Amino acid sequence: MTQIGQNIYFASDFHLGVPNYEESLKREKKVIKWLNSIQDKAKIIFLVGDVWDFWFEYKTAVPKGYVRLLGKLAELTDSGIEIHFFTGNHDMWTFGYLEHELNIKVHREPVEFKFFNKTYLVGHGDGLGPGDLKYKMLKKLFASKTCQWLLSRVHPNLALGVGNYFSGRSRLANHNNDKIFLEEEEWLFQYCNQKIDVVNVDYFIFGHRHLPLQMDIKGRSTYFNLGEWINHYSYLEITPDSEPQLKFFESSYNKPINL
Repeated sequence: MTQIGQNIYFASDFHLGVPNYEESLKREKKVIKWLNSIQDKAKIIFLVGDVWDFWFEYKTAVPKGYVRLLGKLAELTDSGIEIHFFTGNHDMWTFGYLEHELNIKVHREPVEFKFFNKTYLVGHGDGLGPGDLKYKMLKKLFASKTCQWLLSRVHPNLALGVGNYFSGRSRLANHNNDKIFLEEEEWLFQYCNQKIDVVNVDYFIFGHRHLPLQMDIKGRSTYFNLGEWINHYSYLEITPDSEPQLKFFESSYNKPINL
């Protein structure tokens, strides 16, 4: 029987599929290299959304490509490593393939977990906190059964082409904001500050923001943002005998932004 490690890992925002096939493939191989590096130490791996820049599952078809990553994830779960996937704003349209084919646990909302006597609230982070009302309305629309049914009736070549176009437009529209640290005005930081008054959480872990962040929450908790794998190649590691730590895989970055 394969020996399973004890560490917990979190990563998000790989955005596989952009900006082109060549660059996406290079990034996919780097993600797999990272997964290989932690395989012997990992007990649980969290993929916290926007793994793909666009993903939509049909009843009998899934987007073309990504076979290296999908195969690696199947290998990990087959070996006994638990994998959790949180839907992001770019890959919310998963309807059973990851669960049935890869034995991955899929979550659509933030979920609390307990590891090593500490409580973690984990989610992708889109639509949380104040502001961004336009996106919140769009998210409700995209998550509706009617919208999903209508898109599933469109031929995959057209539906995936349109989806990839608008997904790329969304990412490009927010590209500059991804580089700006807003300090106390960070939406997810504000969300955590409000949430800590009603929940007992030691750590908040989110993706979506594209900046590797470590921010104190009223002296009672810590908010980590996982960053992304286009520039930072950042991830979070939890071990049985140490505090959570943001790390960088083969990256020129070496520390998160702190507040």
